[in-house]
Amino acid sequence: MGRGLTVRRRDAPPRPVALTVNGIRHEVAISPDVPLLYALRNDLALNGPKFGCGLGECGACTVLLDGAPARACVLPCSHAEGRRVTTLEGLGTVEAPHPVQQAFVDEQAAQCGYCLNGMIMTATALLDRNPDPSDGEIRQALRFNLCRCGTHIEIMAAVRRAAHLVRARAGAA
Repeated sequence: MGRGLTVRRRDAPPRPVALTVNGIRHEVAISPDVPLLYALRNDLALNGPKFGCGLGECGACTVLLDGAPARACVLPCSHAEGRRVTTLEGLGTVEAPHPVQQAFVDEQAAQCGYCLNGMIMTATALLDRNPDPSDGEIRQALRFNLCRCGTHIEIMAAVRRAAHLVRARAGAA
């Protein structure tokens, strides 16, 4: 375990854990050591974040925690208390998708789709702090999100398009 991972025992008794997810406050009776991913998927029926590796390595489980990407599969629920959690479902709707979601559709940046949650959430965090990133900055931001299908070119194009949409939206406001 040379990566600094901590193995936690998940036998703490359940207690109410207050989570603010996609702007809505929820109280979930769960052991505070249980990974946030399980509460999101099993208790709140939010299936955007995926279970991939379970080690925080692949990015499929990425959520935004106070606007920053976080790996929900290794983040204990207790660490999300009092903080804002945003999932893929909280970015936009089918009728009004977030610019990053729209760009991924427009660029057909999906094959199997398993990495999309992490790619979209990470790209959203990047564009929130830098609406005009270079290709190098995009690659740097996405470097820990694994895509097994090889749609990297389409993903890069989608993030570039999303950056354009974000800037256009900001200019129209």
